[in-house]
Amino acid sequence: MIKGFGGLLAAACVLALPAAASSLTEVARLAAIYDAILDAQFDRAAEQLRTACPPAPEGACQALGAVSLQWQILIDPQNRSLDQPLKQAAAGAIAANAAWTAREPMRAEAWFYLAGAYAPLVQVRVLRGERLAAARDGKKIKDALERALQLDPALYDAYFGIGLYHYYADVAPMYAKLLRWLLLLPGGDRVKGLQEIILARERGELLRGEADFQLHQLYVWYEQRPHDALALLKSLDARYPANPIFLERIADVYDTYLHDAGATADAWRTLRDRARDDRVAFARLIEARADRKLRELAARRAKK
Repeated sequence: MIKGFGGLLAAACVLALPAAASSLTEVARLAAIYDAILDAQFDRAAEQLRTACPPAPEGACQALGAVSLQWQILIDPQNRSLDQPLKQAAAGAIAANAAWTAREPMRAEAWFYLAGAYAPLVQVRVLRGERLAAARDGKKIKDALERALQLDPALYDAYFGIGLYHYYADVAPMYAKLLRWLLLLPGGDRVKGLQEIILARERGELLRGEADFQLHQLYVWYEQRPHDALALLKSLDARYPANPIFLERIADVYDTYLHDAGATADAWRTLRDRARDDRVAFARLIEARADRKLRELAARRAKK
């Protein structure tokens, strides 16, 4: 972890930068749409997107449209019916933002949204086990974000994706490191990456909720900090109660990492009740999932 000292210094230097006007056009409007997506209010987000661009950049709206599909897939990963629509939406967003970078190569937010257009595609490629394609697209994200930060070091949301790259490039298993070598990507830095993600979470304007979600995964998978992960998930669930993923992950942390059967069951019962009252997205699917999990918990207790 000694190599992380340079990362801490870099983060400290960035934190010392003076406050400036937002680097992203109409960011409050776009952040409200992102909040609707994180709350699994997908119809509302779609309606907001229809009126947001203009004045917000068209490439930003197209990227958020792909993000919406990505979150719908995350809620119901066994259903592949949205995979092709997401690929088409991402392709359109990539084309729109690539054209923007060609028109305005010195515009940092154009490069930021180009990276953002690739991000949902990478998430789904990872979910589907498409490792080489995910690595190729991940390199494009890294290159675009590095360009954005060269142009505007105060575009704090861009540190989120760069931080994820630095973190995972350090902790990734051997097959992923081989892909990195094949693609001529530099090595990672776990501590620096974590600092960059936290910087985006604290000072970014668009990706704070997304940063919380990704950060909780690092805490449970690699950092052995399940209580910190739980705090992030509870905050997400309080802000976005219609999205079942956060309460599902709370149940998983209690079960897998804290071994608290009672709290696990309470989380699944709470989610089942929300689903029965139509207070979560994909309510019937989530009710059935919660019922199944509660039966599995009861069967495990019966065997003890």
